[in-house]
Amino acid sequence: MQDVADQSAAPTTIGADLCAIFVSLELSRSTWLATSLSPGRGEKMSKHSVSAGDIAALLARFSELRRKACARTGKSFPIVVIQEAGLNGFWIHRVLLSEGIESHVVDAASIATSRRRRRAKTDRIDGETLLRALLAHKRGEPRVCSMVRAPTPEDEDRRRICRERKVLIMERVQHVNRIKGLLFSQGASGYEPLRRDRRSRLDALQTGDGCRLPQHLKAQGLSRTRSARIAARADQGCGGRAGRAAQRRTNQSVGPTADVAGCPWRWA
Repeated sequence: MQDVADQSAAPTTIGADLCAIFVSLELSRSTWLATSLSPGRGEKMSKHSVSAGDIAALLARFSELRRKACARTGKSFPIVVIQEAGLNGFWIHRVLLSEGIESHVVDAASIATSRRRRRAKTDRIDGETLLRALLAHKRGEPRVCSMVRAPTPEDEDRRRICRERKVLIMERVQHVNRIKGLLFSQGASGYEPLRRDRRSRLDALQTGDGCRLPQHLKAQGLSRTRSARIAARADQGCGGRAGRAAQRRTNQSVGPTADVAGCPWRWA
């Protein structure tokens, strides 16, 4: 664990009577940077970094912040953490909650920034901005930022089916459009790469001047057609999984008793 620096806050006044230790997390692929504001330190913000993924070191840093705050004031304070919604997902948020730490995930686009001048995106600026947004949110100020509702692991996993289908559909459309574009550049049109007779129709196609399709163009079209078919079959598989998952949720929510009660042919 490495201490980066102790930075003074900007002239904006921060309430002197803090009821908790406030921490903002800047998460990158290599480093996690924690900017903290603790009771008994005035408006000074401390910065500490740990290696990315080292959740034990991060929790140890939080324990150290709590110990130092207790030594300065004689009181024990809770920790409130804020982080941007991004590449790391919600697993850090869930770990913090399991450790009894109040955690918030914020939509970074909802935090207002100054338009007077362009500023470089740095950890120092973003960390302090996140911390001030958290303080304003805890004070109850309206429209300060938008907190994200973290999904459960089950909900997050269920969403993957829809996201995967979206990607597969996009891939299929791209392959089909590419094939049609290649053929149209030679004056050939009306070809549908996903039809069952796609191979025979491709062999029968002619260019706009009545010639057979060039050999390499036909090979490229067949290659793209195979890729489009693979994406289409994978999309069908995702659709089946989505349908089965929806049916399971329906069965769990309705239940066997409700099914029998709603059946039109049940015995009176």
